[in-house]
Amino acid sequence: MDPISPLEQTLHAARALVLADLASGDVAAADVVSLVEDSVVQRRWWVEQWPDGMAYVAGLIAQDVQDALLERYGRWPLCPVCGSGDPHALEVEPELGPDPHWVCHKAGVKVAPVGSLGPALGGAASS
Repeated sequence: MDPISPLEQTLHAARALVLADLASGDVAAADVVSLVEDSVVQRRWWVEQWPDGMAYVAGLIAQDVQDALLERYGRWPLCPVCGSGDPHALEVEPELGPDPHWVCHKAGVKVAPVGSLGPALGGAASS
């Protein structure tokens, strides 16, 4: 059995983080999981072209899925911090960097690391 390459380990970890956030918001239906898989395929190619970008993959996959969901279903994830006003989505920061977080720009706060959105949404912590 061949060892798993660092690229594949990174992609699998990023997939797991984004799926955990989707599951915490009860939006991990089969068609949404397919959006994650599509992003993983695209980001695999991207990192093969730019290996130094491996640390950015989780945030990029989260952004890809967020963009795809917006086109098909609407905003995700909705901000759990702001209780009034128009519902708005959290954003991933940094846009291109390591250690991505879900951030509410209206309140100016980090809500949760990508992959750990569950407690912020009132659900269980991901394991």
